[in-house]
Amino acid sequence: MSDFGYQGRPKRRVLVVDDEEVNREILGNILGTQYEVSYAENGRQAYDMLHERLTRYSLILLDLLMPEMDGFELLEKIKSEEAVSNIPVIVMTSEKPAEVRSIKMGADDFITKPYDMPEVILARCERIIQLYEDKSIIRSAEKDDLTDLYTREFFQEYIRQIDGSGRGSQMDAIVLNIEHFHMLNEMFGRKTGDSVLKKIADMVTDMLGEGVCIGCRPDADYFYFYLEHRDSYDEVFKALSEELSGISKIPGVRMRLGVYQNVDTNISIEDRFDHAKYACDRIRGDYNRQIFFYSKEENEKDLYHEQLINDIDNAILNKDLVVFYQPKYGIQCDEPELRSAEALIRWRHPKYGMISPGDFIPLFESNGLIQKLDHFVWEEAARQIRKWKDEYGITVPVSVNVSRVDIYDAQLEDRLVRILKDNDLDAKELMLEITESAYADDAKGLTDVVTKLRESGFRIEMDDFGSGYSSLNMITEIPIDVLKMDMKFIRNMNKDAKSLKLVELVIEIADYLGVPVVAEGVEDKSQVDQLKSMGCELIQGYYFSKPVPPEEFNKFIEAEISKGRESN
Repeated sequence: MSDFGYQGRPKRRVLVVDDEEVNREILGNILGTQYEVSYAENGRQAYDMLHERLTRYSLILLDLLMPEMDGFELLEKIKSEEAVSNIPVIVMTSEKPAEVRSIKMGADDFITKPYDMPEVILARCERIIQLYEDKSIIRSAEKDDLTDLYTREFFQEYIRQIDGSGRGSQMDAIVLNIEHFHMLNEMFGRKTGDSVLKKIADMVTDMLGEGVCIGCRPDADYFYFYLEHRDSYDEVFKALSEELSGISKIPGVRMRLGVYQNVDTNISIEDRFDHAKYACDRIRGDYNRQIFFYSKEENEKDLYHEQLINDIDNAILNKDLVVFYQPKYGIQCDEPELRSAEALIRWRHPKYGMISPGDFIPLFESNGLIQKLDHFVWEEAARQIRKWKDEYGITVPVSVNVSRVDIYDAQLEDRLVRILKDNDLDAKELMLEITESAYADDAKGLTDVVTKLRESGFRIEMDDFGSGYSSLNMITEIPIDVLKMDMKFIRNMNKDAKSLKLVELVIEIADYLGVPVVAEGVEDKSQVDQLKSMGCELIQGYYFSKPVPPEEFNKFIEAEISKGRESN
């Protein structure tokens, strides 16, 4: 018998659990063409087989009425044990109440006895296995392929677990940067650069890994580590610097280390690493110092943040806050068509000039002031939609952000409806973006809010889809209208096979659910062509335009109107 199933891939192993020999034989004949089939006569035997170290099952077909340990008891054990809970289970029964009970207990599907439809049985098995394998692909986004360090989302999740473990140990946050790393890539090639990054990640993990130590690579040449406190990092840094010097003789390419010791766990994870990064960036270009420790005495960044917090009300009053718009184009047509826009806030500060949203949005998210910004953007966007309708006679729907703070606001729906009424707009013209991470915070609460908003006619866009690890659960539980793909997958799709597969997978899932996908962060034509061939509906990014003020956005509307006239 061949060890490979259809399409030439290795056969998956399926466990059939049934006390009737004739049933085991029938199922074995049906499944044996595509799967490697193992058998158990009762729940007890199946339980033992599931815990054999060298055996990995892709699916369990489970009869419910058996001696010693019945199917219900085995199903309960499977779903309660982490080691086997991710194996899908299809129950086999002829009784409707048993089907319902087993589904409520966590079974993924059921097959009705007698087994007289082999094609249906095979199709159901393949569907469930494929769903779980797709979920596994998304979960594989936990680690950075190059360095094997965690992605930012998982890094933060594990820090939260460390904080909540009650260990009592003092922790340090460190940020390591290779200054002018791009020069190393340019001189020796990306392959050498990648090997340096991997070597550094391995060395830091080995040298600091005596206690708790986890890391991530949030940017190309930055590393974040969270570890048990140590008094000195000189020895570690010396070894790392020597490793880098042995590879690169380029003047200016060097390592910097910012350390925030004995972190305050009452502040956010972002703030802890902001402190460490501030320390790291504080010595940029200072070749007399390569390690810098964060201290309150030199906490200029906190003072800057405090200034922004104090200035927010005046910024709204004085119109220093402005809303820019980035177009979204439909690409499943002969020529890209303007479909909508996203509203993005900018701050023209009288002292600091144009402030990056990255400077103030995370700050205001952490202290609740984000709600003021959101309300301002909603009202400005609604007025702009109305203005475009009046001037051009067409509707350009605009997406606006709904933050986690807004979701918990009991007046959210009333406020949005009032804004629509004030501007004589339809709900579908002001689209609402909610980030995927909000689902992890409060799945039920978010679902209730989204359901209510959709009942009022609003269209919901799920932003940054694929950035977290609850995506598959989320899209089946939350009623959404559009998926916005996390831009990191788009950025890496032409460099990384896993990112490309994830892009394809997200589009396939969205197509199955009947919702369009917006690919965010598209920068070149090759990405556009590839996304179009995959069936992606909408794209947004610098390929068409950076975010621009309304008066500049007008040219996109005028171009669209002009195309319509030419076609007539």
